[in-house]
Amino acid sequence: MSAPESLHAVCAVIPVYNHEHALPAVVDALRVLGLPCVLVNDASSPECTVVIDQLGEQADTYVVHLPVNQGKGGAVMAGLREAARLGFTHALQVDADGQHDLAHVRLFLQQSAAQPGTLICGYPEYDHSVPKGRLYARYITHFWVWINSLSLQIRDSMCGFRVYPLAPTLALINAVNLGTRMDFDVEILVRLSWRNQPMSWLPIKVHYPQDGLSHFRLLLDNVLISKMHATLFFGMLWRAPVILARRLLA
Repeated sequence: MSAPESLHAVCAVIPVYNHEHALPAVVDALRVLGLPCVLVNDASSPECTVVIDQLGEQADTYVVHLPVNQGKGGAVMAGLREAARLGFTHALQVDADGQHDLAHVRLFLQQSAAQPGTLICGYPEYDHSVPKGRLYARYITHFWVWINSLSLQIRDSMCGFRVYPLAPTLALINAVNLGTRMDFDVEILVRLSWRNQPMSWLPIKVHYPQDGLSHFRLLLDNVLISKMHATLFFGMLWRAPVILARRLLA
């Protein structure tokens, strides 16, 4: 089934890697809200793949199987491309682990419908469950994002709860080799800001379940994110005159 023709046809894109326990509840909550779901199986285990295929038998639930693990960013990009192929104009990126409070979905969709050309981004409101190391490390990324975007506009670049307008997002994805792992969420916002993409920010409550499964690799992903910040910094330098001139004229 294809999406209905609309100027604002939204689905959820959910990258999945071995989240078979939390995923059904996430999909059920989104479908109760009437939101079609695109599940991207990022080369999960056979047990998780069975759960994904079972969910894919439901109405308005679509499945993309990646034969080789691409990482979170690679899975999201595959899902965004599939969403556009199905006829959707916008996609809500949602994590499969149940961290995000899905009671916020309606507000995000309303904001996106009111501003269809705007990227609607979540900034996290944490409870006591957040690991303190992860929380404090975010401020280092905030600092470099503000430098690399030459702006304080990006309130939080690491929260993977966003409504993307697909046309400008895919234009960037198809033009640039973006990071495919935990660097994706940060890099795509900085590069979209270089393209003068409108963004809006809404709070989203985030909870880290005690038995939650995290695929963040403390050493490797921090090295990857550091390399990304360095690449963005040098990319910002030669773009800086155009970026600053555009803001002065705005």
